[in-house]
Amino acid sequence: MDEARAREILAAAGLPVAEARLIALGENAVFAVGALAVKVGRDAEVFERAEREVALAGWLAGAGIPAARAAEEKPLLVDGHPVTLWHRLPEAVRPAEPRDLAPLLRAVHALPEPVGFTLPRRDLLGGVERWLRLAGDAIDPADAAFLRERRDAFAPAAAALTPRLTPGPIHGDALPRNVLVGPEGPVLMDLETFSSDLREHDLVVLALSRDRYGLDPAAYEAFTEAYGWDVREWEGCAVLRGARETASCAWVAQHAPTNPAALAEFERRVASLRDGDPEVRWYPF
Repeated sequence: MDEARAREILAAAGLPVAEARLIALGENAVFAVGALAVKVGRDAEVFERAEREVALAGWLAGAGIPAARAAEEKPLLVDGHPVTLWHRLPEAVRPAEPRDLAPLLRAVHALPEPVGFTLPRRDLLGGVERWLRLAGDAIDPADAAFLRERRDAFAPAAAALTPRLTPGPIHGDALPRNVLVGPEGPVLMDLETFSSDLREHDLVVLALSRDRYGLDPAAYEAFTEAYGWDVREWEGCAVLRGARETASCAWVAQHAPTNPAALAEFERRVASLRDGDPEVRWYPF
């Protein structure tokens, strides 16, 4: 799904396309439309996830967690695409930093299971097949096969881990880009990967960012100090890291058919995994 297709969906939903400004184009297309933020999902397969995300926003509001708030109680299904409406957050007063994320995660990790709906497990590798299918013949079939083999190896290894922290609700994609620092402080965004699983999932994300994406080690230390623990001390960290790297490669692959930069990044990531080099720099996409 490109921007043009996403705008067609907005029009079919009866939203003013001329006023829509694209904010992000990734797993969803996100537009600013007046006082709303509108998310257009890639296909009908993610409609159930959109329903859960909207319900989750209400649950977090009731728990007092600063997070994105839905403007409608149910998502729309428009031409096979889920569309959700959100209250637009205020403009950021500064870029979010890892230290801003830590207290939000601590608050989420203190929550019990929600009542009224069930959070899924963090199926970190569950999207691999769909992303590779979307990539099609834009990527080398040998690279796709390599990622499938890694998925099949890491999935049971991750399921067998013994956690250090008590399992429960997690964000699932705990990065500073999913935090907005507004006038009243940090707010958690992008709730679609919320799950109930090992809390360590949320902490491995920034450990990988430090090693792969160029996160300043001092910023990582500020995060671990604010949270109160460094997941790298846990013996299961390498397994969750390997699973996340596999998923991250496949996620980029879905953009390869229409974006040469995505294909180049995908090939960089796969090559580093084949070579077993944990320090090759990856670039956010």
